[in-house]
Amino acid sequence: MVMRKLMIRSGIAIALATLVGAPAFAQNRDPVYSAARSEGKVGEMVNGYLGYVTPADAGLKKVVEDLNIRRRAVYAEKAKATNATIEEYALTSGCLLISHTTPGEKYQAPDGSWQTRTAAAPLRDPRCP
Repeated sequence: MVMRKLMIRSGIAIALATLVGAPAFAQNRDPVYSAARSEGKVGEMVNGYLGYVTPADAGLKKVVEDLNIRRRAVYAEKAKATNATIEEYALTSGCLLISHTTPGEKYQAPDGSWQTRTAAAPLRDPRCP
């Protein structure tokens, strides 16, 4: 079990590099996503995906759904490589993505509520590494 967690964590680091490199690069270029994130309309969820903090219009939904599809593809690939489930991999990624939010950004707390990141560490799921 410990070895499996170490393998998952190693894989997560690689996946985050991918997420921060490719999808996040696309996220930073997309003005719809950038505006929604800075306005607190979307945030990082515990399950490793982006979620809607407030009701979204069709344009934002399309962008977020595309980004979540890309994330799931990365999670599936990396989970397979580390002998983890997609859900395990996504949860660990969610933990790390939430920890990388910056003050003012929204994230989902373990109880499902949306929180605004402050200078303090975010509230994280007790299953986080």
